[in-house]
Amino acid sequence: QVQLGESGGGSVQAGGSLRLSCAASGRTFSDPAMGWFRQAPGKEREFVGTINWSTGWTTYAESVEGRFTISRDSAKNAGYLQMSNLKPEDTAVYYCAAGTYAVYVQTYNSWGQGTQVTVSS
Repeated sequence: QVQLGESGGGSVQAGGSLRLSCAASGRTFSDPAMGWFRQAPGKEREFVGTINWSTGWTTYAESVEGRFTISRDSAKNAGYLQMSNLKPEDTAVYYCAAGTYAVYVQTYNSWGQGTQVTVSS
């Protein structure tokens, strides 16, 4: 399995932006998709978005559509989550994952360790 590592989390004020990175190591990223999920305290892990690694197609959760953008750089073996117009309800630990192009947690088989994003009002 590929190893994944997120970076770029931090604290921002509402309306601000952050860019998360997900670096793949151990082998060339060849899974069908890289997904992004988040988990707030006391809540289940939820789908944020996913990118088809070969085509670049993306799908987003309704709650982030128009504010978040997922991209990938195959040459760098990395994916990115650009977050804009952040809201306090975006506060969570964000994870990247490798798996199928789907919205379900169970369809992803490799996960990063997560990075904290905190948005203050």
